[in-house]
Amino acid sequence: MPTTSITDGAERTLLENTLDRNREALIETARGLSEADARRRLVASLTTPISLLKHAAAAERIWFQRFWAGLSEAECDGYSARDKGTFAVEDDESLADVIAEFERASRRSREIAARFDLDDTKDIPGEGTISLRWTLLAMIEEFARHAGHGDILREQIDQPTS
Repeated sequence: MPTTSITDGAERTLLENTLDRNREALIETARGLSEADARRRLVASLTTPISLLKHAAAAERIWFQRFWAGLSEAECDGYSARDKGTFAVEDDESLADVIAEFERASRRSREIAARFDLDDTKDIPGEGTISLRWTLLAMIEEFARHAGHGDILREQIDQPTS
């Protein structure tokens, strides 16, 4: 069931709602695709519908499990290095598997974020001092951008030009 858009209320509620809607929008760009179409390379980069979801799951782990919960890469529940490997999908992973992985990572991110206030900060090497507010905004931006990428890929898959 899609998350209902909230347009008024507490700042945290608005941020979390917008992030959840962008998570869902990204999933919807790939839902219903065949396994072959989910992996189709339509651009020069590693960007495919399934790899966008794989990357988003890794982004959840990097920002929430590693940075906010303070876990090492080995302690995270999946790939969490900050490199192109975030887009790597194994041959035996189905689209349903990767969607479920992203949904699990998102649930865990919500649980971790709930332990902090918006103004709480962390010092992150290479990033500086970040607040939870900034992290939520960065994730909203990240997933909105990738949902847009997914929309374009889906349009190319569903209505190819000749």
